[in-house]
Amino acid sequence: MNSTHFVHWIDHPLVQHKLTLMRKKDASTNSFRTLLNELSMLMAYEVTRDMEVSYVTIETPLETMQAPTIDGKKLALISILRAGTGILDGMLKIVPGARVGHVGLYRDPQTLESVEYFFKVPQNMHERDAIVVDPMLATGNSAVAAIKRIKQTRPKSIKFMCLLACPEGIQNMRDAHPDVHIYTAATRETASLAPNNAGARRALHCAARSSHVNR
Repeated sequence: MNSTHFVHWIDHPLVQHKLTLMRKKDASTNSFRTLLNELSMLMAYEVTRDMEVSYVTIETPLETMQAPTIDGKKLALISILRAGTGILDGMLKIVPGARVGHVGLYRDPQTLESVEYFFKVPQNMHERDAIVVDPMLATGNSAVAAIKRIKQTRPKSIKFMCLLACPEGIQNMRDAHPDVHIYTAATRETASLAPNNAGARRALHCAARSSHVNR
């Protein structure tokens, strides 16, 4: 994984391979969905790398020992509706005990500001680490608004995970939430992305191959 202080580019060969397959214009809807699930699992491995562990006493066939374990229930996976929900299934296969939340936003056509229409997160967020997921970080307006709202619940920490990140979105996130690290599989130069799955597919198809984040 190639990292800066703020942005983490997940350059694992399997991640980049899955991303390439998703970009192909002849990828079927079923294939795209399967690849998204697999890619989400691979990225979950990286974004949870620094999860806290505790030690418990277990019995093995040979001995009694102290072994590391995580409390998945202390992790909150929060999707930005609706596209973010496609990432949750894969992540939940890696951390099945994680709690799930959703933030629904739409852009006001007059003001171009993000307006919240749905918000539901797990209880006791002050005891949880949150990972906010959305396939794309385009302008960053939705992510910035969602994270601002989530911060009102006072989680222990927040990370943001996406498949694609645009420079404009990265900068907006840096300005608004310098404490929130971004985990992404690729970057692209333009933020003109359609806010639906078709747009996500088009974005993946034309994203710059093997893009680096602030190397």
